[in-house]
Amino acid sequence: MELWTILGNVVILLGASLLVGGLFSRFGQSPLVGYLLAGMMLGGPGSIHAVSSEHEIEAIAELGVALLLFSLGLEFSFDRLKKLGSTPLLGGVVQVVLTVALAAAAAYPFGLALREAVAFGAMIALSSTAVVLRILMERGEVEMPHGRNSLGVLLTQDIAVVPLALLMTVLGGEGSASQIAWDVCKLLTMAGGLVLGLFLLNKIAVVALGTLTLQRNRELTVVFAVVAALGAAWASHFAGMSPALGAFVAGMMLGSSAFATQIRADVSPLRIVLLTLFFGAAGMVADPIWIIRNWYVVATAVAVITIGKLVVTWASFQMLGQSTRVAVATGVCLAQVGEFAFVLGSIGRASGVVSEDVYALVVSVAIASFFLSAFLVPAASKIGNWVAQRMRSDFRPNDDGVKIVESPDVLIIGFGPAGQIASWPLVDHGLRVIVIDLNQEGARKARALGFGGQVGDATQSEVLEHARLHECKAVVITVPHPESALMILEHVRKEAPNAHVIVRTRYELHTGDFVSAGAHVVTGDEQKVGESLAANLIEWVEGRDNHLADENGSIDHVEAGIPA
Repeated sequence: MELWTILGNVVILLGASLLVGGLFSRFGQSPLVGYLLAGMMLGGPGSIHAVSSEHEIEAIAELGVALLLFSLGLEFSFDRLKKLGSTPLLGGVVQVVLTVALAAAAAYPFGLALREAVAFGAMIALSSTAVVLRILMERGEVEMPHGRNSLGVLLTQDIAVVPLALLMTVLGGEGSASQIAWDVCKLLTMAGGLVLGLFLLNKIAVVALGTLTLQRNRELTVVFAVVAALGAAWASHFAGMSPALGAFVAGMMLGSSAFATQIRADVSPLRIVLLTLFFGAAGMVADPIWIIRNWYVVATAVAVITIGKLVVTWASFQMLGQSTRVAVATGVCLAQVGEFAFVLGSIGRASGVVSEDVYALVVSVAIASFFLSAFLVPAASKIGNWVAQRMRSDFRPNDDGVKIVESPDVLIIGFGPAGQIASWPLVDHGLRVIVIDLNQEGARKARALGFGGQVGDATQSEVLEHARLHECKAVVITVPHPESALMILEHVRKEAPNAHVIVRTRYELHTGDFVSAGAHVVTGDEQKVGESLAANLIEWVEGRDNHLADENGSIDHVEAGIPA
């Protein structure tokens, strides 16, 4: 198709997305819904056909997901990824396997052949990386427990795309067992080579760019960012892997470099444009006429699949020891059908294992679940809180049989590095201290210091009640996420109005919110970092002045003929 025709269609789609997305944003809704609607109205079956380059736009828009994962990878070095722990990754494996099995078992009685039922389960097993991570990043919730779980599961699902695509081929009856085994070995070899190649190229590039300055060579960092992100996506696609996963690995390798922050800023505008195109292109895949004619089937499938995936994810993380609140919130985030359903469905149709009606149903459910996710993902924490309160089981007190401290003097919520440093003055001072932490390791460290250590989610009032909050004379809140910290602070002010409350905030802009909510003292990470930098600068200046004074004194002595 002619270049200017494609460009015109891109401009039309972006313009419509701007108008409809802006309208939804004006009324407090997610603009993602507007982007999807714009795509449905302008292109694809059942639309006004104002956009005719849907396939070309779809190919371009896929790069938006790659850039999203690249930007996220810049914030996650390998060391930081390890801190996610094995639970999110293991939870992703359990979720994918259970979803495929249960969906196939549920679809089989409705007249689908066994092979097509399994293919249906594979298509709906994966969630939407583009939808979930975009919303979590915009809301700053990637660092929250359910955000970390969602990230780990989505990465696992990106890896699972390859074996699921092979499964589609096997179900279609194409290729012998030996051929399939050879394809798997070839894929693993290419994946290993890709990771090694990206590692070496990034190391070489970092060393080369390290001799340059961002101020004088800004255009080079922009070019490098685009080449690194899109080049990794292309290489991954060539190796038969998920392009988004390759871009994420490239971002992680650059995440520890000195100019990672600048690269993330340089990529951001292009990422926003391409992601907008992605959601517009996703909307063009849907057939509104087919959806209207089969609305009862689509509505039923959306409800069953959404609730089913929520429950499967919830159960998976509960089995792995996560709290009810976090497990439910994770399930809400991952309850949609992802964009890879289109890819797997295309493979299934080509191999003859997926019928046109099943493909149309899955595509319609995916689009509808995108709409739902725009409302569900932002409410994930609240839904998790609501379910946990109803079940009243969102904490596991007295872990390891440790005796709980009676009538505590101080309650510390969050026992990471900040909480541990804050607790040092309380050691061996005769004060009764209880620590609440979501991490088992944090509670263990607290008990090693002689404190009472409990594993639980302090955003839940039941957890705070069990820790005897109402008897505490002082409360220290070190939770890094502002929304969680504010929620805890509200519980503290309600249950212990006379307690002295100290709150840690990562960013100074949240200080006013904590003071308004009733905190007596708010200490900011930015302020402490600034004070530390200033102290070190003062030490350097004073040392420099003393050194110059010594040099001047030596010169004066020499000029006067007196030995220095």
